Amino acid sequence: MNHPASEERTLELEKIAVPAHVEEAIRTLIRWSGDDPEREGLFDTPKRVARAWKEYCEGYAEDPAYHLSRIFHEVGGYDEIVLLKGIPFQSHCEHHMAPITGVAHIGYLPGDYVVGISKLARVLHGFARRLQVQERLTAEVADCIWDNLHPRGVAVVIEATHGCMTGRGVRTPDVVMKTSRMMGVFRDDEKSRKEVLRLMGL
Repeated sequence: MNHPASEERTLELEKIAVPAHVEEAIRTLIRWSGDDPEREGLFDTPKRVARAWKEYCEGYAEDPAYHLSRIFHEVGGYDEIVLLKGIPFQSHCEHHMAPITGVAHIGYLPGDYVVGISKLARVLHGFARRLQVQERLTAEVADCIWDNLHPRGVAVVIEATHGCMTGRGVRTPDVVMKTSRMMGVFRDDEKSRKEVLRLMGL
């Protein structure tokens, strides 16, 4: 079931006017690929592709740090790891514009305050909805949390498959790339690092 907000956003994107030069660029790509952009099945494809890419790259229009601006000091004395495990995401690689599909595990050890857990996922999506490389995406998410929440530690691990590897080139399916960034106590203290990785199931 689609979330009402997602459906509303999709309807907004469907109303976006697509510039003629953008449509023509997509028609050119279709011709170069070997098909006819004027045939019935492809006639409206340039508009659909343009609007789809506007949605894929929504992250350029937002500052992910904004999602970390509302914090909570009242946590009942809680001072252990906060972790979101297995957050699904989709991005596109900047080298071939092919899909990157995976999950992220985001954990932090709070300092003086915490943030609503949905905000960690919003930070991830804010950076993922851009042309990316997985290594940079991992670093950007971790750095954003570190710089804005000032926790004692941050741990981000991303596991993803890359369409540029599974659908072209070496054409090797089911290969998962893993990247991680550890900061603060998770980098400096082996015991803390092992604990957060255990909680992530890694």
